[in-house]
Amino acid sequence: MRTPTARATSHARGESAATKLGDGRTPAPDTATQPDRRVVWSTALNTSRPITPTGDDSESRVVVLASGTGTLLEALLAGSPASALAVTAVIVDRPCRAEEIAAAAGVRVHRVAPADHPDRDAWNRALAETVAGERPDLVVTAGFMRILSSEFVARFRGRIVNSHPSLLPAFPGAHGVRDALDYGVRVTGCTVHLVDDGVDTGPILAQEAVAVLPDDDDATLHERIKTVERRLLVDVVAAVAARGVVIDGRKAVIPSE
Repeated sequence: MRTPTARATSHARGESAATKLGDGRTPAPDTATQPDRRVVWSTALNTSRPITPTGDDSESRVVVLASGTGTLLEALLAGSPASALAVTAVIVDRPCRAEEIAAAAGVRVHRVAPADHPDRDAWNRALAETVAGERPDLVVTAGFMRILSSEFVARFRGRIVNSHPSLLPAFPGAHGVRDALDYGVRVTGCTVHLVDDGVDTGPILAQEAVAVLPDDDDATLHERIKTVERRLLVDVVAAVAARGVVIDGRKAVIPSE
């Protein structure tokens, strides 16, 4: 049986020191009842409480946030049977194909639309409560076209994974592919990273390069990046679900098997 690994991370910049269980620390009482679960600690959190898997089974619970066509969601659903993760819910912010994909796969779907709330703060709170209600071990933003609030990030710190179609820190934001083309780079790619308070600024988990061809336009380049991005996101999320991640300042390391 696969044993998912707990996660913890530094949310404050400039502070770092990460240590695995086994250094003499005593797990907090709420996790002492799970002796078969390895815990990754981060002393940079200024707390001794580890973030641990919330489910009682052998799979890490993954909640996916999506806004669009759902191709990344499809990849995660296809990859989950062979890994230690289970996509347990999909949350969308608008009617979209991702909603249909989740429903067809028998995955719970929640629509939390900004238009259904009086203001941005109310929507942020509703989104956070909906996610929390699913008791996720990981939250994956898969084509989610909203910036998460600092309160949301703090609540699920170290457990939010995003993919971006550039080699960060180059070309962050909504137009990473177009910006890379406009700049004239010969190589771009995709990045899978943890989410922090900035826009595409969190600790990097994995990157893969994609060559820019002489006749590329935004559409052709983006399509090749998406092919790599789907595979890389599934690989990284599966690895984090199985082994956790250790954060040391700007560095994020998924322990080897």
